Amino acid sequence: MNSLAGVDPLVLAFGAAGLIWGLVSDRISARWPAHEDGSVRGVDWRSVVVATFAAAALAAVPLRFGDGGQRLLFAAFFGTCVLLMATDLDQRLMPDVLTLPLIALGAVALVWGGDSLVSRSPATMAVLGAIGVPALLYVASLPFGEGAFGGGDVKFLVSVGLLSGLVRIVMAVFASAILGGVVIFALLLSRRITLKSYVPFGPFLIAGAVWAALLPASS
Repeated sequence: MNSLAGVDPLVLAFGAAGLIWGLVSDRISARWPAHEDGSVRGVDWRSVVVATFAAAALAAVPLRFGDGGQRLLFAAFFGTCVLLMATDLDQRLMPDVLTLPLIALGAVALVWGGDSLVSRSPATMAVLGAIGVPALLYVASLPFGEGAFGGGDVKFLVSVGLLSGLVRIVMAVFASAILGGVVIFALLLSRRITLKSYVPFGPFLIAGAVWAALLPASS
């Protein structure tokens, strides 16, 4: 208990809410969208990953953002990211009903702030990042076949560009590529997957986007 004495109660509250939401999101993803065979996945490693990510991401909101409106906005953004991570891990799916509202949220944030809220970069650069980066990644993925970089990934990155700006969306993509490479390499070494296994890239994109948004504001 002494280790928590100096922690901001708001951080603890956000973190606890994140943990609960992560567990709820995991259970939602096990049932929605409905599996074709009607099965419902039990609690497993995905539950731990989603709950841990949710607690860490939400706890960081009051540490990074001092304005009440921004805290609310990014809590909503990160909370939706948690559910997206859960659905992609469970069903390899990032539903439009989640990604499209994030685009609208990013657009509102851009108009509200007059620039990217987290990087203070010009609105024109944020729009360029929101359009150019996902389009480039989608075109680059075409030789690898359908599903290499899905529509859900594209739509999610549009919202990241609007919210974080050009530089940070690029940083998010690089961070997600590095994280994905490390995790996949570790899974290959441990023989949990093979070179033919499908590993969804969405969770890595989500982790990279949240990390980029939480970086200190540019001066």
